[in-house]
Amino acid sequence: MIVIKIKRGLFFLTLLVLPHLLLSQNIDFKVSNFKKDKEELKIAKDNIKTADDFRQKALLMIINMQDANIVFEKAIFYYQKAQMFNSSNAELNYKIGSCLLFTNRKEMAKAYLDRASMLSDNISDDFSFFYGMCLQLDGEYQKAIDSYQYFRENAKKKIIEKYETLTTKYIKECTLAPDLLSQNNRIWIDNLVINSEFDDWSPCLTADGSLLIFTSNRPNKNQSNEFGLFDQNIYFSSLEGRSFKSISLLSELNTVNDDVSGGLSYDGQRLLIFKDEDGDSDVYESTLNGKYWGEPKRKMGERYRGGNTEKNETFASFDPPDIKVYYITDGGYSGNKNIYFSGVMNRERNIWGKGQSAGVVNTKFQEGSVYIHPDGRTMYFSSKGHNSLGGYDIFVSYVDDLGHWGKPINLGYPINTPYDDLFYSATASGRYAYIASNRRGGKGGLDLYKITYWGADKPMTNDFEDQLMASIASPVSDNFVAEPITIEEKSLTVFKGRIIDIVTKNPITAKIEIIINKTGKIYTSFTSNSATGKFLLSLPSGENYGIAVAAEGYLFHSENFDLPKGDGFNMVNKDIELKNIQVGSNITLKNVFFNTGKSDVKSDSYAELDRLVSLLSDITSLKIEISGHTDNVGTKSFNELLSQRRADAVVNYLVSKGVDRGRLISKGYGQSRPVQSNETDEGRAQNRRTEFEIIEN
Repeated sequence: MIVIKIKRGLFFLTLLVLPHLLLSQNIDFKVSNFKKDKEELKIAKDNIKTADDFRQKALLMIINMQDANIVFEKAIFYYQKAQMFNSSNAELNYKIGSCLLFTNRKEMAKAYLDRASMLSDNISDDFSFFYGMCLQLDGEYQKAIDSYQYFRENAKKKIIEKYETLTTKYIKECTLAPDLLSQNNRIWIDNLVINSEFDDWSPCLTADGSLLIFTSNRPNKNQSNEFGLFDQNIYFSSLEGRSFKSISLLSELNTVNDDVSGGLSYDGQRLLIFKDEDGDSDVYESTLNGKYWGEPKRKMGERYRGGNTEKNETFASFDPPDIKVYYITDGGYSGNKNIYFSGVMNRERNIWGKGQSAGVVNTKFQEGSVYIHPDGRTMYFSSKGHNSLGGYDIFVSYVDDLGHWGKPINLGYPINTPYDDLFYSATASGRYAYIASNRRGGKGGLDLYKITYWGADKPMTNDFEDQLMASIASPVSDNFVAEPITIEEKSLTVFKGRIIDIVTKNPITAKIEIIINKTGKIYTSFTSNSATGKFLLSLPSGENYGIAVAAEGYLFHSENFDLPKGDGFNMVNKDIELKNIQVGSNITLKNVFFNTGKSDVKSDSYAELDRLVSLLSDITSLKIEISGHTDNVGTKSFNELLSQRRADAVVNYLVSKGVDRGRLISKGYGQSRPVQSNETDEGRAQNRRTEFEIIEN
């Protein structure tokens, strides 16, 4: 043990002694050093005192595992004022460097700490702790461990105890890092040209990759605060060729205070943001009305009665089928930032359940962002806990059959680094994704990065394809073995397109319902965009879905998707043309089912037929013909008889639900009216159908 201590001591002394070969003169903030600048000296010392207060407060927050970025920035603001007066003071350089380590400007810290060690060999007890952090950021993991151990063996007991939890955490990170870095991930990372020297973060990407919404505190038309910092605003950038080149403000959602993007709904018509209006941050939702975003309203119920509390609720994500919202709250473990969720209990009255922990994904450290994939079974989140390389890392977790989130998997290098890596938003194919990181080499602060996957392995192979943005648009065990990034192919079908008038081709605002045919229950519902008619559905596999489209003054439209488990990823792009309710208009009932060669209506047809019942009840003047159609398999006479019996069966069902039989006519056309060629299986399937036509209104 004595030998080990000597080795560690010699190592760390080497770190500090070598620069002293060029030791500069340390200049204290004393009158004797500034006889002609007494007033400026007083101001500098006052600034240091103010900064010290902020720094002590921020360090206490860090020790309590709380986010102190802003408080450290305030300390740096005042330290820098004193630094302009006297940049040759070891203690001041040490303090600035130690503060920078907990901001989005981490890479600047080492220069200040190196400067401090050059100016003096009598530096604070915790210097080696902070220097270890710098070495860790540089990927010098063994040297960082030695620095942390030197701190443990040489600092005062009270100081050691103060940082013990963090010291243990950082040593563990350095110990595990080589295994994580040994993974061979074929990934390319690019810094976006739209980044600034300020913080650019919280990317929200449309799944087709054409529009990027993000947040930045770059200079804007509002006044900066007393610390020279601008408020957070929401911006967007549209894809030009293969890259994002220019940005614009999302003006409807920005105020004179901080406004931060959080997450997009799966149809792209709602945006979750967070802002502070009552002394703490709450989650709000804005709805896209045509081309413009509406006034944000509190999400997750009334304040203190749902997910929003007196604590800070921030980054959020929708969860299909739009029953839950996952979000970050600092009301978690010991006041740390954790992932919680709240579920809607009564949508009409806006009643939501109290927030609940998302389980094993949470740690005693901090979680920073969350995103739920539209398959409803995959969570991407950032955390300072688990097997992080340092700072925030991005992880993936999969839900089990009981609804519990599984053990988080680190996405590995180069997605994750010893710096802060947060957020994850991907295209449908999964080949591209966007994150935010304050890693070395950026333009400044948090930057947006594009991830390109070159190998077969991807942490996300599918997603919704288009989000319809119509607006402008102590000892540490070393027996850890890094798990590979396990890739689970998403079983998902994306159905996108527009709702338009069949004659004018104008966009239509329509209500879209997704029904699980087996149960007849509504999976989710939403509305197409009023300005473009665009819509998007994300349907996880394992169900037979009915999709109904209804708009005032139009015949409703239906689609059917039978998605077996393990069906993989599918993309369907289709415009839906609605017909006016006028004599001669007809529609195919695509979710009416019969067994082969039989005429009994199957139970999974009831939801479709009940919608027809509703239409006839709402418009009492309608008189319709129900027609049955077959393919050309079998004899002509058999097909005519079968189609007539099927049409009769549908009429009988409607009558059983209270529809006057006098308003109904049934007709079997057999194979005489094909809509597709009978030469293919697909064509014959479309020819086997049930329709209704308006014959009187």
